Amino acid sequence: MLRCKRNKFTLPPSVTYLNCAYMSPLLKAVEKAGINGLRAKRNPALISPEDFFTESDSLREAFARLIHAPDPHRVAIIPSVSYGMANVTRNLRLARGENVVLAARQFPSNYYPWQRLCHETGAALRVVAPPETFVNRGRQWNERLLESIDASTRVVAIAPVHWADGTRFDLAALRRRTHEVNALLIIDGTQAVGAMPFDIMHFRPDALICAGYKWLFGPYGIGLAYYSEYFDNGLPVEENWINRVESHSFANLVNYQSEYRPGALRYEVGEHSNFILVPMLLRAVQQLNNWNPEQIEAYCRHITQNSLNALKQQGFWIEDDAWRGAHLFGVGVPPGTDMEKVKAHLLRHKIYVSYRGDFIRVSVNVYNREQDMTRFVRELQKAVKP
Repeated sequence: MLRCKRNKFTLPPSVTYLNCAYMSPLLKAVEKAGINGLRAKRNPALISPEDFFTESDSLREAFARLIHAPDPHRVAIIPSVSYGMANVTRNLRLARGENVVLAARQFPSNYYPWQRLCHETGAALRVVAPPETFVNRGRQWNERLLESIDASTRVVAIAPVHWADGTRFDLAALRRRTHEVNALLIIDGTQAVGAMPFDIMHFRPDALICAGYKWLFGPYGIGLAYYSEYFDNGLPVEENWINRVESHSFANLVNYQSEYRPGALRYEVGEHSNFILVPMLLRAVQQLNNWNPEQIEAYCRHITQNSLNALKQQGFWIEDDAWRGAHLFGVGVPPGTDMEKVKAHLLRHKIYVSYRGDFIRVSVNVYNREQDMTRFVRELQKAVKP
């Protein structure tokens, strides 16, 4: 079992930060990598042509290890989830009578691209809502998703856990069903990869898109994507010099190349060699590999279990363990609760969570301790009293 890693971060001791799903704090080592990157730009004569490639290669290798992908060339460096999804939607052909299946209230970056594609092609966008009841909510929502996939489905775009309430989706079952109807499985892994185990070879998604600034412990403005063989001959959303073959040879860049670099490298953002953001995310992903997402998930479950049981006993709603994330979950408040009063009370006591829809969203990580959750429960109880 991992021990608390708060000493690896620079969180103020007075703050109870239960909001990694909003944005992670920076590891001290990641902050240092960013500062070193800034300092390197002081004297660009020391930045060699090889430096445009070495750390980017290392970042792809580290992320491939994290998600158990055998080929790092299937990993692309991207600036955002919306960019990664744009590469996907640009290379899909839908027709009237076909459909795309989504879970309701997904993060907008995994909704708007599909909305636009369906509008342009005449395909149907099937948005699957959760049940009205809180009894067996996660299980029933998963059943609804599976039932919504039919012979006309061409894409299912989903996350391992729902960003707003932590509902866990059964990716293995969804993959089996999409194979049956010859549909693609596109995963937004932003709120899961790094905090829970993810195995590309087990789920075999057609694409996995991740922002870097949450559970990957990276900075804002950089992310990572995995693209399967399905996209090997596709067109990227932009054309840049470094994604072409022979780009290592700066002297020959004027000899234009029609061929892209192998695997998914055609889909990388221009200037992806970013000498500040790449070393920061590299150091973060290396640390995650060292800690191991399985151990991170177990640690999060360990520090939250007692507090969540206490909340259930006091009339708060928590999803069944099998259908929620250990690191990210929604807390449903009793009927009649004044949510504005709750927000003000928790903020006054420097307890940081998020509010998404009808839920208080709590998201923990290795810098949290069991007493952080105990404090949250104590102050939440006070806040809901009439």
